[in-house]
Amino acid sequence: MLEKFLPREKFDSYEDFKENYRVNIPENFNFAYDVIDAWAAEKPDKQALVWCNDHSAEKIFTFSDLKRLSDKAANLFKSYGIGKGDVVMFMLKRRWQFWVFTLALEKLGAISIPATVQLTKKDIIYRNNAASVKMIVSVKEEDIIKNAEAAISESPTVTFKAVVDGPRAGWIDFDRELEEAPSEWSRPADCAGGTDPMLMYFTSGTTGMPKIVLHDFIHPIGHIVTAHYWQRLGEEGLHLTVSESGWAKCGWGKIYGQWICGVSIFVYDMDKFVPENLMEMMEKYKITTFCAPPTIYRFLIKEDLSKHDFSSIKKACTAGEPLNPEVYYQFKKATGLDIIEGFGQTETSVLCANFEWITPKPGSMGKPSPLYDIDILDDNDRSCPSGVEGRIVIKNLDHGLPPGLFKRYYRDEAATSKVWHDGCYDTGDVAWRDEDGYFWFVGRSDDVIKCSGYRIGPFEVESALMEHPSVLECAVTSAPDPIRGQVVKATIVLARGWTPGDQLVKDLQNHVKKATAPYKYPRIIEFVDELPKTVSGKIKRVEIRKNDEEKK
Repeated sequence: MLEKFLPREKFDSYEDFKENYRVNIPENFNFAYDVIDAWAAEKPDKQALVWCNDHSAEKIFTFSDLKRLSDKAANLFKSYGIGKGDVVMFMLKRRWQFWVFTLALEKLGAISIPATVQLTKKDIIYRNNAASVKMIVSVKEEDIIKNAEAAISESPTVTFKAVVDGPRAGWIDFDRELEEAPSEWSRPADCAGGTDPMLMYFTSGTTGMPKIVLHDFIHPIGHIVTAHYWQRLGEEGLHLTVSESGWAKCGWGKIYGQWICGVSIFVYDMDKFVPENLMEMMEKYKITTFCAPPTIYRFLIKEDLSKHDFSSIKKACTAGEPLNPEVYYQFKKATGLDIIEGFGQTETSVLCANFEWITPKPGSMGKPSPLYDIDILDDNDRSCPSGVEGRIVIKNLDHGLPPGLFKRYYRDEAATSKVWHDGCYDTGDVAWRDEDGYFWFVGRSDDVIKCSGYRIGPFEVESALMEHPSVLECAVTSAPDPIRGQVVKATIVLARGWTPGDQLVKDLQNHVKKATAPYKYPRIIEFVDELPKTVSGKIKRVEIRKNDEEKK
């Protein structure tokens, strides 16, 4: 399959890869037809998806199964008037139906919005109206269904609501109707593809109301770099990315690049995240490649990893947030595996990664993808020298967009023009580049702390704190100070067996002073039971800062 897209697959070095990587984009490319149906024709019995849950249920799908089921689902959606350009929002957790329904909408040329089931009534109303959602498809869980039902009366564009997991009054029973739907389906002459809109994600909303990231049908091709060259996937093996379907990380790790490579995807539909259960599933199914956000690794290293056989795992990756070096070292000590870090956004495919030709530096997000011309710019838009912090910017976009990059913020010209102008996309993230060309994350531009004339990136302080055994999770932010303007504050969730106290505060402060520049130590430490997070699981530092401002 890769030969369809890559005139050249293998490279001798990172420099060779960066300079000479090219990708072919088929005319009017449509992932469902040109990848899934193509695999079904070429290797119909090839395993594509292994799904299981916490209740001993298991389903295994081949590519021919996916073609048949997505054809049936396309007929089902079409019977309710869903067609080209219509918007459907999925609240499906990790149900296997998500993959089938996503492919069906692509065959119809409709637009899917993967959404997390953590959304409240207010969140759902906002999404329905901002994107003119026509249909909602949800799991049948009471709290989720109730929020959706409460939102619909204030969502005039929503015409249909469907449910999986069994019938519910007032909702279309999509499991039953999928079984009854006809399986005959042909690619229409006016099939959507190429630069037509395919996918919308709502951003995490760490600094304000979520924006709508619009991707076209070419977007999956950008994830060849994500899957083949960062996650190191080929046709064989069983790949697990830990992500609910409502997060952009699912698109990164559980569908597009992975199925272009031809690897089988493993989906563990967990009721809730329990580290021990996840490790048991990884051992039972002999996972070969594994990707998870740093939060998952932080929980795993607090468990007894020696109880499990991870010998089947050949590669471990992380993305979503920066990886603290201490987590890297502890995981490697326990498993022998390097954690291969990658970096990107909802708006992109992988931007930087520790590709196979370079030796990972713990804490670094690696080097730039060949798809993007990436630089670090100062406030005057000049390229920063090594060691100097600046904004991560994608340049030279005047002559067309690389596959993987979003088209715009949907219905938000002001937000689009703020970050995308003069042929550049400003990611809003701050980093620095070392003399070897590795990029090092500092923080969101809004999160950088200015204290007594110093600029302090939260990630470095958080990484120092994570080295202390008492710290399970932490968030470093600025807090208002009448003398210094801002001071460093650490909000900390303690590991099991530790209790807050003045002595622990002093120990943590002294530890940071020794681990990094002394002026970066947190003058304020607050212990909490949990950190405020977005529905996608990212820490809401803006909420911590807002609460501190209100306490002044």
